[in-house]
Amino acid sequence: MEDEYPLLLDTFLSDSQLRLNELHRSHDLVELSHAAHSFKGSSSNMGAMRLAQLCSELEQYCRQGTPDGVDAYVQRIDSEFALVLKLYSEERARFPD
Repeated sequence: MEDEYPLLLDTFLSDSQLRLNELHRSHDLVELSHAAHSFKGSSSNMGAMRLAQLCSELEQYCRQGTPDGVDAYVQRIDSEFALVLKLYSEERARFPD
C-alpha cells in the first residue's frame, strides 16, 4: 500500500474536485444527496473527517426535502475542501513522481 499512496492522493484530489463540481452544479436534492454521500465516503476513507462530516450534514439536509440553505452547506464544504486540498497537496509533494 505504501507504494500506492501517491496514486491514492492523486486520485482523491482529482476525484474530490469532480465531486465538488457536482455539488455546485446539482439543483436536484436527490442528485445533491448522492454527490454529498459519495464525497463523504471518499473524504472519510482519506481521513478528512471534518469534510466528511460536512458532507454528511448536507446529505441529511437534502433528505429533508428543502432546497433553502443548501448553498450555505456547499460553501462550508468549499471552505473545508480548500484546507484539505492544501494539506493533501503538500503531502503529495513529499513523493517524487
